[in-house]
Amino acid sequence: MVALSAAHGFAQVTGRPQAVIVHVDVGTQGLGAAVHNASCGRIPVLIFAGLSPFTQEGEMRGSRTEFIHYIQDVPDQRAIVAQYCRYTAEIKTGKNIKQMINRALSFAMSDPKGPVYLTAAREVLEEEIEPYYLDQSVWDPIGPSALPEDAVERLTDAFLEAKEPLILTGYAGRNQNATRELVKLCDSLSGIRVLDTLGSDMCFPANHPSSLGLMYGVHEHIRTADMILVIDCDVPWIPTQCKPSPTAKIYHIDIDPLKQQMPLFYISARARYRADAFTALKQINARIANSPKLLQIDVASRLNTLKIEHKQRMTEIEKLANPRGDGMVTTAYLTKRLKDTMPKDSVVILEAVTQTVAVANQLHPSEPGCIYNSGAGGLGWFGGAALGAKLGLDNGKPGSGKFVAAIVGDGTFLFAVPASVYWISRRYRIPFLTIVLNNDGWHAPLRSAKLVHPDGYAASATNEELNISFRPSPDYAGIAKAAAGGEVWAGTAHNIEELEKLLVEAVNVVRDGMSAVLDVHIVH
Repeated sequence: MVALSAAHGFAQVTGRPQAVIVHVDVGTQGLGAAVHNASCGRIPVLIFAGLSPFTQEGEMRGSRTEFIHYIQDVPDQRAIVAQYCRYTAEIKTGKNIKQMINRALSFAMSDPKGPVYLTAAREVLEEEIEPYYLDQSVWDPIGPSALPEDAVERLTDAFLEAKEPLILTGYAGRNQNATRELVKLCDSLSGIRVLDTLGSDMCFPANHPSSLGLMYGVHEHIRTADMILVIDCDVPWIPTQCKPSPTAKIYHIDIDPLKQQMPLFYISARARYRADAFTALKQINARIANSPKLLQIDVASRLNTLKIEHKQRMTEIEKLANPRGDGMVTTAYLTKRLKDTMPKDSVVILEAVTQTVAVANQLHPSEPGCIYNSGAGGLGWFGGAALGAKLGLDNGKPGSGKFVAAIVGDGTFLFAVPASVYWISRRYRIPFLTIVLNNDGWHAPLRSAKLVHPDGYAASATNEELNISFRPSPDYAGIAKAAAGGEVWAGTAHNIEELEKLLVEAVNVVRDGMSAVLDVHIVH
């Protein structure tokens, strides 16, 4: 779980594919929810696992020598992860092993990117072969696809004719150039609003007047928009909670518009296109810039409306971060203080679950690559992801890269295999800060229950009655410190006074090269 999550984080910050090696069927199962995360998050990673030897009499070098070789010989090892992978295969001879690796990586790095899985038995790995050479220049992944010319014209006209255009995105920011093209589009055609669902990467700067911030599946402007472009977004809206106007013109651009790994997905789009977000936005921008219709739009009035809306929203968000009179800590206050305390160019690994929107609002992410989410639902991703991200940002020199902070829920912390995470942090000197949002429970199931049965028994039940309480609270910081043999800074804050002192200490410790875990008890 930690290894694949680390590969996930490294690939996110660098764009380079990673490799993970695990042990036969049980090691494959040990990858756990990280395989789901890599698949949904479109992370290029090659997973290699051995197979039990397929001979037992010594017929070949590598034949079975231990009892475990019998009980780990399963009928279809690839089936354990196949539904999450872009490609799975068994390497059957060393004579074409380079071709097999290259083929797997071609799938991993071609959109929609994702994990690939290769296996080989010990007899194959023991095979002696003649060294051979491959021309790596012919093994590049499939290049990005563009919009057809008629689609560019249709989308451009739709934008120019719309009174309330809206863009929904989630992972277009995987390519930071796509974010820049999105900003360019909003600058040239004022009046566009952008909702970032943080599918995995920050897609649009929160300080831009067009920004509606971060939200999942619901927003008032989804209902009022007369033209909607969904671009690289897995869940633009949830119909039981929020629907576009039936008269809205909806268009869909995605590297995987059919969502081929989702048995159920559809939106009422007038047209859908399989295209690269950066390439498509660049095409649209070029056509809009040369359109005479652009001169007919009252740009100043539309921009002024957005600026007023944006300022009001920012004022409301700032109020949420005000300290409480009783001295207790809220998520908004904590996040605001963290942002003010850590370096300005810090990178945040966010896995706060029910607190995600509250955290993102206060972080106010405005630079591509400043905040990452798993893009999926397998909790516990943050630990490995923070390790991998820090390694990727360090460029090979320990402690040289940007400051990395992980903001996580208390349940998420437990899912992350923290004993492994913080031992690895110590062993390889990979410093990062963990902020645990300790609200004494796993609140997501209660929220889910209320969405279906708002007046049901769960709505008035206690966390203890629902078995989602974490009382008595584990010593999260102590767990990390024990795992690292004492070489992790550990602190717990119960109120604002303690937080103010400990937060500065924690940030300074990480800047000096050692990981820190700050367990903060929060109230809603």
